[in-house]
Amino acid sequence: MIDFLAAAASASAPPAWVQFLPIVGMGLIFWFLIIRPQMRQQKQHREKISAIKRGDQVVTAGGLLGKVTKVDDIYAEIELAQGVRVKAVKSTIGDIVPPAGSAAND
Repeated sequence: MIDFLAAAASASAPPAWVQFLPIVGMGLIFWFLIIRPQMRQQKQHREKISAIKRGDQVVTAGGLLGKVTKVDDIYAEIELAQGVRVKAVKSTIGDIVPPAGSAAND
């Protein structure tokens, strides 16, 4: 019996860094599945918004559809209806709408 206790006591515990491997693994999974795709999506949105030009049809984050009449560094003037123009911050523009003739599911 004493030999069994001595053998159990002499068995060395794993190094402390081994206990952190699951946490590091979860961090890597979190990075590749959540953070990295979100960063890529934000970069694509920034590039798309920076390429807005006069005449583009856009949808704002609030769901308003209009045509861009004037663009500067921060703002875009959008014509919602004939004679109805609003000034919107470019970062609040959700998407650029393709021309009506090129719908994918016609």
